[in-house]
Amino acid sequence: NNERLVRQLGVWGIWLLAVNSMVGAGIFGVPAGAAALLGVWSPLVFVGCGLLLGAVILCFAELASYFRSTGGPILYMQSAFGPLAGFQTGWAFYIARVTAFAANLNLLVASIAFFWDGATGGVERVLLIAVIVGALAWVNVIGVREAMRSIGVLTVLKFLPLILLVVFGITHIDGEALPFASTQFPAAMDIGTAALLVIYAFVGWEAAVVPAGETRNPSRDVPRALFWALGLVTLLYVAVQTVAVAVLPDLATSERALVEVGAVLFGPVGAILLTAGIVVSVGGNIAGTMFTAPRITYSMSREGGLPRWFSEVDANHRTPRNSILFLAALVFVLAVYGSFIWLAAMSALVRVLIYMGCIAAMPRLRKRHGHQAEAFRTPGGWTVPVGAFLVCGLLLTQVSAQSVMVTAAFLIAGTALFWLVRQRA
Repeated sequence: NNERLVRQLGVWGIWLLAVNSMVGAGIFGVPAGAAALLGVWSPLVFVGCGLLLGAVILCFAELASYFRSTGGPILYMQSAFGPLAGFQTGWAFYIARVTAFAANLNLLVASIAFFWDGATGGVERVLLIAVIVGALAWVNVIGVREAMRSIGVLTVLKFLPLILLVVFGITHIDGEALPFASTQFPAAMDIGTAALLVIYAFVGWEAAVVPAGETRNPSRDVPRALFWALGLVTLLYVAVQTVAVAVLPDLATSERALVEVGAVLFGPVGAILLTAGIVVSVGGNIAGTMFTAPRITYSMSREGGLPRWFSEVDANHRTPRNSILFLAALVFVLAVYGSFIWLAAMSALVRVLIYMGCIAAMPRLRKRHGHQAEAFRTPGGWTVPVGAFLVCGLLLTQVSAQSVMVTAAFLIAGTALFWLVRQRA
């Protein structure tokens, strides 16, 4: 193991990364769509998605316990299926996070426009994007501890409005607003559509397994952190959805669901509070991405898939400086000039494909590394991995043909890039 990054992350740091990757813009937009499909039954779909991702996380916890280097899914796929599979995983993972980062950055700027009209366009918008990206890049270059402190502050601030909404909204919950209050069960097709919608609010946790090379004890800390993160986020989402259903009768048709819930509970101050919550929540999400995404190109460079420049480490701060600066520049360009709504489905599709690929790698990796004393073993034999793989496959049936075609073209381009770099090496 020739890892050059310093092992400074513990359970708390990995937990912060997982929570910030999951809790972004999704929970502020999903409640209305879930209610439109399932009504008072909608909180239960959050429970179901939490259980599904619990099965996937069990698989990733086992895989993470086999490796002590930075890279996460890239390492798993490369070790099981070879360099091309590892590169394709990293390529897909990185671009999915970069485009989501840029899209969330646009959402963040649009939310700031609630307080400052100048953020909506022109030079002010470009300067605001530059300031946000530049600040995040600077914090991540100067050190891991500084990055974790900034993410920790944003985590506290992003949870405050959601927790206040739940605490003050509990008194509005009555029997008619709870699941099972309605004898009209939702259609199976609606359940599947709602699950695909809701799972978008959970994805992103997989980024927390990437910086294993900076984790003090990956085999112990990663599983604990992931399950604490999933458990807390699932409870929060179920509570938020239950309160929203109870407080807002026209939730299904609302365009800014939680902002309107906040207005009902607290008046105009509540609308401002929840809007600020969106700003902080998305801010925390992109701060987490600014930390994890550069570790992807760092790992790919160390494995020979990208130029050596990406794996250079800052001599003073021991951080992957070049990968951080490259991400900042790329996100800035995409956020300023692009619109990324059409990439949302592709981003989710890529993530589910990564889940399935990593689960498929488990038999080979378990045979190779399962004897390690510190290895975590998924309970129940192969029941959990097979079940998680099949459910992920069912989710893929909900993705549009256009997204599948764009993703296929994207992976073909990645293959071409891989061979080009190999030939020049």
